Parts: sequence; C-alpha cells; structure tokens
Amino acid sequence: MKNNLVTALSSNWVSLVVSILIIGLLVFLGRKRVSFGNRVFIGLGLGLVAGVAFNQLHLEFKSVSTIGTIYVNLIKMLVMPLVLILVINSISSLSSLGQLRKLGLKTIGWFLLTTGIASVIGLLIALAFDPGNGIAQAVPKDFKAKEIPTFSQVILDLVPSNPINDMATGKVVPVLIFAIFVAVAIVHVGSKKPESVAAVKSFITSATAVIHQVVKYVIRLTPYGVYALIAGMAAKYGLDTLAPLAKIILTSYVALIIHFVLIFGGLVLLVAKVNPIKFFKKAYPTIAVAFTTRSSYATLPVNLEVITKRLRISPRIASFVAPLGATMNFNGCGGVWPAVVAIFVAKVYNLPLSGSDYFILILVSVISSIGVAGVPGPAAISTTVVLTALGLPLEGMGLVLGVEALIDMGRTAVNATGTTVTALLVAESEGEFDRAAFDRDEEDDLELATA
Repeated sequence: MKNNLVTALSSNWVSLVVSILIIGLLVFLGRKRVSFGNRVFIGLGLGLVAGVAFNQLHLEFKSVSTIGTIYVNLIKMLVMPLVLILVINSISSLSSLGQLRKLGLKTIGWFLLTTGIASVIGLLIALAFDPGNGIAQAVPKDFKAKEIPTFSQVILDLVPSNPINDMATGKVVPVLIFAIFVAVAIVHVGSKKPESVAAVKSFITSATAVIHQVVKYVIRLTPYGVYALIAGMAAKYGLDTLAPLAKIILTSYVALIIHFVLIFGGLVLLVAKVNPIKFFKKAYPTIAVAFTTRSSYATLPVNLEVITKRLRISPRIASFVAPLGATMNFNGCGGVWPAVVAIFVAKVYNLPLSGSDYFILILVSVISSIGVAGVPGPAAISTTVVLTALGLPLEGMGLVLGVEALIDMGRTAVNATGTTVTALLVAESEGEFDRAAFDRDEEDDLELATA
C-alpha cells in the first residue's frame, strides 16, 4: 500500500523545497519592513522564474498549486461574513432617518451612481480590449458551469427567501439585500428608541472589528499566495501564457482615466457648475496622497483638509461625506476593477457571459462596493463577491494579483477623487459650498498628516 504523503514528497520535493525557500525569503523581507506592494511584486517575479523553471525542467509542481489553492479558499471564506456584517455596519452608522433621507441618501446615491457608471465603463472597455485573449486555462475540476437563467428567474434570485440558506449556498445578492433591510431597520428603530438597538449596534461594531482583523490575516498572505498561483500557472503553461497580463494593466488604466476625466469632470462642470480644471488642481493633494499611499484611510485626513480649506465646503458636509467615502466609495476598486477582472476571467476559462450576467455584474458591483467598506484590500473582496455571483472560478482572480499593486494606485486615486466630487455635489445642493471663496482661490495651509 502506497503512502500518499511519501509519494507526494518524493515527486514534488524539488518544487516544495524551492517554495519553502522563496516563502522564507518573503517572510524575511516582511520582517525587514519591505513594503507590502514590493513584496507582492517580488512574489510575482519569483513565481514567474520558479514556474518557468519547473515547466522547462518538467518538474512536478502540485505542492505549489496546493499553496495557491489554500490562499484562494481563505479568500472564499471571507465573502459571506463580510457581505452581511459590513453592509449592516456601513448603513447603520447613520444616526437618524432624517439624516439618512438628506445627507445620507444624497451621498450614498452619488456613491452608488458613480460606482455603477464605473462598472459600466470597466465592462465596456474590457469587452473592447479583451484582456484575457491569449491566456487559456482549464476550468477547475470541481467547477460547475452556471445555467443561464431566464430574466424572471434573475429577478427572483435577487430576493432573499432564507438568508441562512442563501449564505450557505453562496448566493451573494440576496444576502446583500437582507443586510440592507436589517441596516435600515436599525436606523429606523434607533431614531425613535436608541436604547433598543444599542446592543445590536455594539455587536455589529465588535463583529466588524473582528472581521477586519481576520481580513488582515488573510491579506497578509497575499505575497505568498501570488507566488504560488503565478508559479503554478507558469509551471503548467510556460512563460508565453503570462505575457498578455500586461494588457489588463492597460485596460484598467484606460477605464480609470475615462471615468476620472469624463464622469468626474462632467459632474463637476455640469452639476456643480464648477471649472473642472480648477477643481482638480485644488484637489491634487488628495489625488497624490491616494495614488502614493494606496489607502483611502491614509488619504482621509488630507481629504478633509482639501474639502474644507481648498474647495471651501462646509465642515458639516466634509465631516459626513469624507469618512463615509473612505469606507464605502469605491469607484475604482468596486466599479471598474471587478468588471475588468470578470471579463478577463470569463475569457481565460472560456465561460461566456450573457446579458443577464452583465446586469448582475453591474448590480453586484454597486451593492458590494458598500459591503467592502473599510476592509483592507477592498478590490480583492469586491472582485471575489462579483466572481462568486457570476459563478466564475475564483482561481482566475489569482492570475491578476501580481499586477494589482500597479493598478491599485490608480484605483485608490479614483476612489478618493470620487469622494471629493461627491462632497462638492452634496454641498452645492445643500447651499454649503462657498463658491465666491473657491473662485477667489483662497486656500489655507494644509496639515498633510496621513497617519
């Protein structure tokens, strides 16, 4: 009788030893305070080199693929808890229905509208550029193709019937809608009897903190997951298969630039009646900090300063819109990127999407942009939710993780700029935008603390 462990070690020992050494190097670089993004790039590079070597030398690489699968499974583990807890937490943070109806509805409305537009732009540009062309992957053995439903079935599938069963069976949209109902109910009841929902809100706040920490644990594994996923793919298909990945960077940035210039610029010009060139010039500190830090939270202090001292928007509007935007406005991460990746993955695995799938893609992108509120690595989580809703293999997301850091700079800049644009639109509608001071170019010194 063969010992499976002995057999696995004897056939995979070279790739296993190489992987242990590379993972050890990545751990060492982490302890030496090498940035997360750089370690992801290094993991990508080492994965390419190791995978191509395994391919050329005809070495077994099952051990490497197993490490990548573990990382993907951990990402899958997060989807439903995040969707349920974080949507409730984001919406229930509004203190009253009056606030929800005024600032809340306007702010969230603009967030969701611009994210939906971003998703459409990402979808159209991805269809035009076809970034997955030239990369072929076999569908995982345990993957079952999703039957194309009728339109009426699509609508019915959006309505939750048993939230627990929906979570167990991976139905994302019904869980999102259920979470929205619960969050609105908390706001409604809390506006009349705050003590009645205090325990629930306390639990949601604590659960959010715990979920955030779990996400941090998993996100920290990204350099190792990227190495394993890319190495496994390179070992199986060789270097020629990886060259087209550069196309996804171009596709993403074209979509992000179109959204930034046409949508943001158009809203500033046509809705707020403000010169978009002057607006973007004044908002430049926010854009620059977001681009370099790749963090909406790190950008928040600067954005508050920019909104009040350079754009001349009232502190009341700024203090509401900016923090909310840092936690639920993801035009780049939740709009453009999931759409681009979904088209990429569908092409790579030769799984055609229908018109109803495009509808679900846009809808889930919009709603899940709230669901990833404040989570480290929101783009990865939002993309996971979208791929799950479309029934696409999550393994495909691993193919783009290595180039994600480059794209994340542009995505975060678009996210933060979208929050600034929304603050202007809301303030203008509420009469809390000092247009005269804005036009006089009066600017106070900014406190550029990003801690």
